[in-house]
Amino acid sequence: MKRLHVHVGVTDLGQSIAFYSALFGSAPTLVRDDYAKWMLDDPRVNFAISQGHAAPGIEHLGIQAETPEELAEVTARIAAADRPVLAQGETSCCYAVSEKSWTSDPQGEVWEAFHTMAQARTYGQSPSLEALTAMTPAAKPGTCC
Repeated sequence: MKRLHVHVGVTDLGQSIAFYSALFGSAPTLVRDDYAKWMLDDPRVNFAISQGHAAPGIEHLGIQAETPEELAEVTARIAAADRPVLAQGETSCCYAVSEKSWTSDPQGEVWEAFHTMAQARTYGQSPSLEALTAMTPAAKPGTCC
């Protein structure tokens, strides 16, 4: 079963851990000096925060597959959405070793599809995603809903 992934950049990791722990009614499942992650079942989400890796706010969204077969299914759906795709392959990012692909929605929000195989000792790196978001026209000011 797949899991929604949300990654938020924060300015104060300690305050944010306290806030999200209260909000979720649960302590993080992984904490590092610059990162925390909650693997929640209700709602079924992989919610991560990090400090110093991106601007504050939503960094990216994603779908986490539990098996390589689920990842292939999600990756095929991304390709069918007719948006630019960056197939990153196996990489180390967010203290995990994962197989990943990236895209952006029509508004420029970055999405990843990934399957995690193991934990990593370092944060790792995300690819440069500016090419994905640059291919999306800016939203018109004042438009809503």
